Amino acid sequence: MTIIHEHRTEIRAGDIQYQVAVITRTEGGEPDRVTVTIGAERPDGEPVAEGRLDLDVASVPTVAELLGTSLRSFTGGVRRRSGNRPARQGQPWTDEMEAELEARWLAGESVVDIARHFDRTPGGIRARLPRVGCDPERPGNHLPTPPSLRDGDEAEEGAA
Repeated sequence: MTIIHEHRTEIRAGDIQYQVAVITRTEGGEPDRVTVTIGAERPDGEPVAEGRLDLDVASVPTVAELLGTSLRSFTGGVRRRSGNRPARQGQPWTDEMEAELEARWLAGESVVDIARHFDRTPGGIRARLPRVGCDPERPGNHLPTPPSLRDGDEAEEGAA
C-alpha cells in the first residue's frame, strides 16, 4: 500500500502568491523520498518562481539548511520581518534590562510605554513581567508570595 503525506503552504507577499508543497510517499515502511515543489506568480499569471526538488529523506535537513543559508547570503543576509515588528522583539534580555523593567512597572508606567521604551511588543512585556517578579494583572505590584514560601509571620497575616 502507498501512503502519501502532503503539506502545502501558501502566502501572499505584495501582489505575488507563493505556494510550497512537500510530499512524501511511503511504500509499506518509512518514507524514503520527499518531493518539494515551489511556485509563485504575479496577478497577471506571470511566473516569478517555479521548481521541483526530489530528495532522499535523509538529505532533507542538510538541503533545507543549505537553501536557507544560500538564499539569505544572496539577499545580503537580510531576513524579512513580518509587519512592523519592534527591533528588539525576540532578542535576549540582560539583567540590567530586567531590573529596569521591574523598576518601570513598580513606578506605574503602562505596558505600552514600557514596550515602546524597550522596543518590544506589549505582549512581550506582559510575558516578561512575571519573570522579574511583577504582577502583570496589577500595575505597580510584585507578584504575591505563594503560601508555601511565606515565613510564619507572613502566613499568619495572609490567614487573617
